[in-house]
Amino acid sequence: MSGGALLQGALAGLASGGLYAVLAVTLTLMSRLVRVVNFAQAATGMFAAFSAVWLATSLGLPIWLATIAGVVIGALLNGIIGWVAATWLSEASVTLRSAMTVAPFLMLISLSFILFGNKPQPFAPILSGPAFTVAGVVVSWVTIVMVALAILVAVGCALMLRRTTIGTKLRALSERPTTAELIGIAAKPLSIGVWAATGAISAITVMVIAPSQSNDAISLSMLIIPASAAALLGGFRRLDLAVVGGLVLGMISGVVAQIPSLSFVRNFIPFLFIVVLLLWTQRKEVWDAAR
Repeated sequence: MSGGALLQGALAGLASGGLYAVLAVTLTLMSRLVRVVNFAQAATGMFAAFSAVWLATSLGLPIWLATIAGVVIGALLNGIIGWVAATWLSEASVTLRSAMTVAPFLMLISLSFILFGNKPQPFAPILSGPAFTVAGVVVSWVTIVMVALAILVAVGCALMLRRTTIGTKLRALSERPTTAELIGIAAKPLSIGVWAATGAISAITVMVIAPSQSNDAISLSMLIIPASAAALLGGFRRLDLAVVGGLVLGMISGVVAQIPSLSFVRNFIPFLFIVVLLLWTQRKEVWDAAR
């Protein structure tokens, strides 16, 4: 196996890595700010993207208008899930709130089968073509945009949390929820806003990457697994490590895909990533018990 082929695999994997990173950032935000791991995050983006395709192909809407509508649908869907969580599960544990999102995850997949069928959707590429060449390996515009999007979303969210009034309120709600409510911070609207914003981000991300991925409902919805693996690198707390985790995971998957003897394990890499990270986080307890 030549170094050029491995480099090609790593660079090709960056597009998927950027997707994992963006979704990991949204999962990290949800965990930090509203105390939930949203297992329906990718499914929301999938359903919003499928809706945009249907609006363009069946109703004849211009691509740009269908895309905007898809982003709005993603925000609304996630906002509705957030409203349910904020209304009836505001005092529930993180585990219970996270488990609740499995229901919309399954519901959105089933609803997509009913409304759009069970075949891949005819996405029109928003971006296409090569951007530049590195050591003889072509880097696509999709790869550039996905990596840039992951970094911009993480940096933008970090700046918003640190330097805006809304960010200060959100941090107060996540760190001292009872105190924040006592001083008049509106917890429910802010919480639903976080859900809606992450839903819109997921919709944009899926619509950009879907034309170059397996774009059936299950494949896109199951992107939650590598995204969760990436978010786990930062303990669902650090945005920078979520981005690093996503990009590294994508590059590893791309390299493995170029090695015939190992390509069969490509789909298991996120699970291995999760197991290794969980074992690493528990290393102190294991070592202490072994003494």
